Amino acid sequence: MTLKLGYSPCPNDTFIFDALVNKKIDTGGLDFEPVLEDVQTLNEWAIKGKLDVSKISYGVLPLVLKEYVVLDAGGALGVGVGPLLIAKHNIPLEEVVTKVVGIPGRNTTAHMIFSHAFPGAVKKEFLLFSDIERAVLEERIDVGGIIHENRFTYQQKGLVKLMDLGEYWEQETRSPIPLGGIIIKRSTGDSLKHQVDDLICNSVQYAFENYPLITDYVKQHSQEMEESVMRQHIDLYVNDFSIGLKEEGKSAVNKLLNVFCKVNGSVLPDVPVFLNRD
Repeated sequence: MTLKLGYSPCPNDTFIFDALVNKKIDTGGLDFEPVLEDVQTLNEWAIKGKLDVSKISYGVLPLVLKEYVVLDAGGALGVGVGPLLIAKHNIPLEEVVTKVVGIPGRNTTAHMIFSHAFPGAVKKEFLLFSDIERAVLEERIDVGGIIHENRFTYQQKGLVKLMDLGEYWEQETRSPIPLGGIIIKRSTGDSLKHQVDDLICNSVQYAFENYPLITDYVKQHSQEMEESVMRQHIDLYVNDFSIGLKEEGKSAVNKLLNVFCKVNGSVLPDVPVFLNRD
């Protein structure tokens, strides 16, 4: 059996899935067809139910819960890993609501946290995450919400940090930041769901056992990124929560889901959010 598996080309995702898709671990007869796309595209595809298994932003999870359930392994949660607000020049935070703000996708954790922090902001531009720095530099937007490797490069381009949205979330909720998770179709048989979850967990553990090695698979998808930046990326986004959510991780995801409902005035579908591992 072959399952279509979507994730981003970012080092944290290729690090997690390398052993699985390249069969460095025993996959028990399962094959995975990797589909690498930016997270916003994966979010949109999840809404359409396009892939069997996929990485998504937790910000889109409420929109896909009817068709997908969250796996334990492979996700990104943590402390000090949240989106940053940056600008070309210092801007008082009270003025952010009046500015044009670039957000890395409508259905992203970054958008949810930004909306929670600045509920009055309405001038939003939804851009590919890798285009936001340039948009700020070219003054097409006033403020940008940056994620992934841009957290490590914005200062080199002369941009300034206005706010760490991750720190804001952590202080407000006393929880780690739920950035992205792995979902699988509910129509998948329970035994197969558990097998996939176990395999992703094994893939993460294999990667950790061989770290700090940066494999050719990670390098080829990292768009000429320096190895030091790849390791920063992996160190920031891959941790014990990538092996398993545990109750702390599930609690953090549930808090973000509550924020989504508050921001959007909506109600979640009455279905289990997480894979039952009992």
